[in-house]
Amino acid sequence: MTTTAPAYDALHVGDTAPPLVVERLTRTNFVRYAGASGDFNPMHHDDTIATSVGNPSVFGHGMLTAGLMARVVKDWFGPTALRRFQVRFSKQVWPGDQLTCTAAVIAKREEDGERLIDVACSVTNQDGVEVLSGTATAVAA
Repeated sequence: MTTTAPAYDALHVGDTAPPLVVERLTRTNFVRYAGASGDFNPMHHDDTIATSVGNPSVFGHGMLTAGLMARVVKDWFGPTALRRFQVRFSKQVWPGDQLTCTAAVIAKREEDGERLIDVACSVTNQDGVEVLSGTATAVAA
């Protein structure tokens, strides 16, 4: 979903982006991401190997989760607006998980001639457990 980027003056601390909800992660999501990224670690697609080291199954790439979160910021501000994106992975994501990606304005500032919006980013699973947190900075008109 691409929307018209919000104007700097129209944004306020506390404003939120439309959330991205991934209803159900699948093993196919993991394999498709592996193909796109070149990360073919078998922990993400081979149940035998993943369970042999104590995992209940394969699990998603951290950068798959980060990419979903980045999509929220891109959809909110546009494909060229992102200036900084920093995340912390706190939990693994598993087949069947529902993920909700959210972003909220935490600050506005001007720097080097750009009007910047700082946002807090969060991805939670179906149990409300945060699996990723972070911040991003985007330029606004």
